[in-house]
Amino acid sequence: MIRSLAQYTRLFATGLLDPDVRQLLLAHAGKVRAHEGPLDEAVPQALVKVMDHLARAQDSGNDRGMGSYHLVHGWGASYPETTGYIIPTMLAAAERMGREDLRSRALEAADWLLAIQRYEGGWQGGRVGEQRPAVVFNTAQVVRGMMAAEDATGELRYRNAAVKACDWIVEVQEPDGSWARHNFLGERRVYDTYVSAPLLHMADRTGKKAYRLAALRNLEWVLSRQSANGWFADADNTLRHNDRPITHTMAYTVDGLIECHARTGDENYLKAAERPARVLLDLFARHGSLNGRYDAQWRGSEAAITTGCAQWAIVWARMHALSGDVSWQEGCLRMVRWLLAVQGLSSKGPVDMHGAVTGSFPLWGRYEKFACPNWAQKYLADALLCTEGRSPRY
Repeated sequence: MIRSLAQYTRLFATGLLDPDVRQLLLAHAGKVRAHEGPLDEAVPQALVKVMDHLARAQDSGNDRGMGSYHLVHGWGASYPETTGYIIPTMLAAAERMGREDLRSRALEAADWLLAIQRYEGGWQGGRVGEQRPAVVFNTAQVVRGMMAAEDATGELRYRNAAVKACDWIVEVQEPDGSWARHNFLGERRVYDTYVSAPLLHMADRTGKKAYRLAALRNLEWVLSRQSANGWFADADNTLRHNDRPITHTMAYTVDGLIECHARTGDENYLKAAERPARVLLDLFARHGSLNGRYDAQWRGSEAAITTGCAQWAIVWARMHALSGDVSWQEGCLRMVRWLLAVQGLSSKGPVDMHGAVTGSFPLWGRYEKFACPNWAQKYLADALLCTEGRSPRY
C-alpha cells in the first residue's frame, strides 16, 4: 500500500508507476498556473466535468449515495453527510445545465438518505459500513438535502425527515448553545454555524420557534470564540491542530454566519464573518494562494486545501453580493481561475478522477492525501455557479 510521497517517488524513479500517475505527479510537482482564458467559456465546461465526476461517484458504490475517489484505493463507500449537501448542488446544476439526469440522481440520493435515517432522527457520522453514531453536524448537512428535495418535488416525506432530524439536534444541544456529546470527537466547534443555518431555514419553513432559539444560542456561543483580529478558536476538526484550523472548517464557520445573517438580519453575524473573510482575501491577493491552515496570528502552514479554497471563493462572492465591493468579486474570480487549473491537471491521471480536484494541491498535501473527496467537488461546483450569480440556497 502506498502511503507517502516518498513511496511514490521511489516507484516513479523505478518506472513502476502507471504512466497516467507519473504524468499526474509531474503536473503537481510544479506551480499551477491559473486559467487565463474567458470564464464564460471555461466555467460551463468545468461544471459539466465536475458533475460528471460526481455522477461516477454515485455509480461507483452499492447504493445511491456518493463516495470519493482515491488514487491508491479507488472508490470509497458512500458518505451520508456529504451526499446530503451535494443534493442541492446537483439540483442547481441540473437546472443550470438542463440535465434531467442530475435531478433524478439528486432525488435518488435523497431517497437513499431517507432509508438510512436513524430512529432518533440523526444520520451517522463517517462512511456507510463504519457503524458510527449519529452526529449533529453531519445530520444538519443532510437536512440541507432534504429541504432541497422537498422544494424540487413538493413531497412532505423529505420535510418530515428534516423535522425529525432538527428535533433531535435541538434535544441534544448543550446548555451553553454548542453541540459536543453528539458531535465529531465529542468536541464543541464554531463551524456548527453550518448547523445553525439549516435550523433557521427550517424554523422559517415550519414555524417551529425551538429551531430558531437553538440556532441563536449556538451563534451567541460562536461569537464568544472570536478574537479581535477575526480568527476563531475551536474551528478545526481535529484535537491536535485546533490551534491552526484548516481553511475548510474556517469557511464552514464564516459561510454559516453569512447564511444566518440572511435568515435573521442580525448585522453582528455579518460583521463576524467579514473580518476573517477580509484577512484571507488580502492574503490571497498578496500571495496568489492560500495555505491549508492558519493560526491565531494568521500565519499559514501546510499545502492548499482545494475544498477550503472553493468555499472561500463562495464566501467572497456572497460578500460581494451583500456589499457591492468589487474586491470580493475579484478574489472570487481569481480563486476560480486557480481551481480551474487544478481541475485541469486531473485529466492527466486515471479516468475516474477526470473532472475532479484533488483534496490538496499538490496532491500529496496532508489533507485528503492522494484523494478527490466528493465534498471538494461539491464546493467547486458551487463556486462555479457563484461566478454566474447562482449562489447555493441551502
